[in-house]
Amino acid sequence: MNDYEDATAFLGEWGRFQQQVFFLLCLSIVPNGFMGMSIVFVADTPPHRCLIPAHVNLTAAWRNSSIPMEEESHGDALVPSKCARYKLEDVLSFSNRGLLPGVDVNLSNVPTESCLDGWEYDKSMYISTIVSEWDLVCDDRYGRKIVLFITMAVQTVFTFIQVFSSSWTMFCAMFFVVGFGLISNYVAAFVLGTEILGPRVRTVFSTAGATLFFGAGYMLLPLFAYFVRDWRMLLLGQALASFLYVPLWWYIPESPRWLLSQGRVEDAEAIVRDAAKRNKIEPPPVIFNPLQKDLQCEKRKAHNICDLLRSRNIRWISVTLWLVWNTVTIGYFALSLNTANLHGNAYFNCFLSAVVEMPAYALSWVLFRWCSRRLSLSSSLVMAGLFLLFIQLIPANLIYLATTLEMMGKFAVTIAFSIVYAYTAELYPTVVRNTAVGTCSMASRIGSIIAPYFIYLRSYSISLPYILMGSITALSGLLSLLLPESYGMPLPDTISHMQNFP
Repeated sequence: MNDYEDATAFLGEWGRFQQQVFFLLCLSIVPNGFMGMSIVFVADTPPHRCLIPAHVNLTAAWRNSSIPMEEESHGDALVPSKCARYKLEDVLSFSNRGLLPGVDVNLSNVPTESCLDGWEYDKSMYISTIVSEWDLVCDDRYGRKIVLFITMAVQTVFTFIQVFSSSWTMFCAMFFVVGFGLISNYVAAFVLGTEILGPRVRTVFSTAGATLFFGAGYMLLPLFAYFVRDWRMLLLGQALASFLYVPLWWYIPESPRWLLSQGRVEDAEAIVRDAAKRNKIEPPPVIFNPLQKDLQCEKRKAHNICDLLRSRNIRWISVTLWLVWNTVTIGYFALSLNTANLHGNAYFNCFLSAVVEMPAYALSWVLFRWCSRRLSLSSSLVMAGLFLLFIQLIPANLIYLATTLEMMGKFAVTIAFSIVYAYTAELYPTVVRNTAVGTCSMASRIGSIIAPYFIYLRSYSISLPYILMGSITALSGLLSLLLPESYGMPLPDTISHMQNFP
């Protein structure tokens, strides 16, 4: 025996132990889909206009005409301004003198002013959001196991603290920490499952299991948000529900692969023997001795993020993956966050965006099980890019066709997101796998940070975000063809194993 999978082959692939690990890790990911996308509702911008204080004594005609009309940003229709009102002093004077707007007074000659008394918001969709609570409109004033459970605790505690945010600045600081916990938690659960489960089950877990449970959490979000219209109560519900995951600590084991890489052979054997007992299998007298020598030699070397750039081959893989991850996150998060801007009900659009992910995750498992990793990733990215590029060709009156193309783009980019996680974990060895996947995820945060700005480009042209996202997504699909193939190959345990990739 010369690798971990040979040493633990006697366990089988789908015994009681593996089933427990599979489903509990999947359950630990459900809150990520819920919390990670809650910003769609927490920070949505309701329809709004300048507030005209109730105590100002205006006639009904002037109160109804106190907001100037302006051209809609995506058409020729006139709509009330969101960020200006007619100068209140002048309007009050006209009202007191009995003059009528548009009859006695030419409104185009009346000076305007900013919303000095704040804004009033449409409450038909939300009771409140952080936008309506802190008036974030119109200007730029604000212009392995332990890791798994620590990050779950971080996201739970700081989500709870978010509920009591007294300012936009405090909310952003807490949201930053929650985001750190969400990403780290998902990566830790993903790597833990990848290292414990056997090859066939690993494929199911990494491409369908974890992702389907993430999607389930995502689908629950709009259903919950529909009935809880206040953003504080929405976050409080998320935080309280997360406490249900505390008992998982006693049922999810540490990764034997990682323990071996740290020289803790006895601890690794104890977990594997417990797994054999649960699966009702008699383990061999010696499990890891032949493997221990290789990993102990590797352990004497201190591994860190620099190993991802050490040799030319590994450096090329790392840099290429960082670029691909960035593109995938831009497409995924921009399309997810854009649901509130689509035609129709925001809750239904968010639910539809989540539902689209479920068949995408199922298809990613099929592709990962029977197809080339490289071709699967490349084809899904190119497809996503083409769908998004086609949107600019759709006439403005065919809104539902454009929405369908956007959802098809979301479908394809979700396949790519699922595949790139599993593909990355297969390319890197045990000694740096957690670091590598975490680094790729960290690098991709650049993409998720700038994703909202792609949405804001709608103010210049509705087609511009889709042209940019479609172009970079299709190009990254071509770039991914230069990555090595890992289909049918065992997981590498040491750096030297990775250097043998073609």
